[in-house]
Amino acid sequence: MTDCPLLIGKNIQKLRAARNLTLNVLSERSGVSKAMLSQIESDKVNPTVATVWKIAKGLGVDLHDLLDTDSASKRMFMVNPTSTETMPKLEAMENGVLIKVLSPLSMVEDLEMYILTFPPNSSLPSEPHFAGTQEFLTIIKGQVSVKAGDNCADLKKGDFLIYHCDVDHTITNDSNQIAVVHMVVRYLRQK
Repeated sequence: MTDCPLLIGKNIQKLRAARNLTLNVLSERSGVSKAMLSQIESDKVNPTVATVWKIAKGLGVDLHDLLDTDSASKRMFMVNPTSTETMPKLEAMENGVLIKVLSPLSMVEDLEMYILTFPPNSSLPSEPHFAGTQEFLTIIKGQVSVKAGDNCADLKKGDFLIYHCDVDHTITNDSNQIAVVHMVVRYLRQK
């Protein structure tokens, strides 16, 4: 890594800025201290490969993206082959609701995607997530009601809802028909 430490710091800083991440947030995501990140970005230290790997994971990029001297921005294109025989089945039942995880495990507590299948007269209560966390729901089939803190809404097929889920929240299917919901959870952990 002694070949071009200046580019590593600049690449980290550029990728962090492109993702609108503070040093605090990147520190939390990577496990590298804010002080160390600041020193690396300002080219005061030459980081170890292990440290650069942690930072790459925190930024959601490959290690070579931080080491690359090419100034062209990298484009992500990743397939999560959940339909193959070799992938573990990422499904669970909770209160009778089938929860199918669509996003890769590497995205846990960052951006998570699910398909929720509610049998008739079922509900999925959840405790508060991290402060600022949001859920995005699209009703694919049937109808559900959502309660998040003091807010509530009745939704039907095609409806879309965004709400903060850093409070107790529940999705309920009170009908006698199956309901299917696509849910995205976006964690906005900040200090």
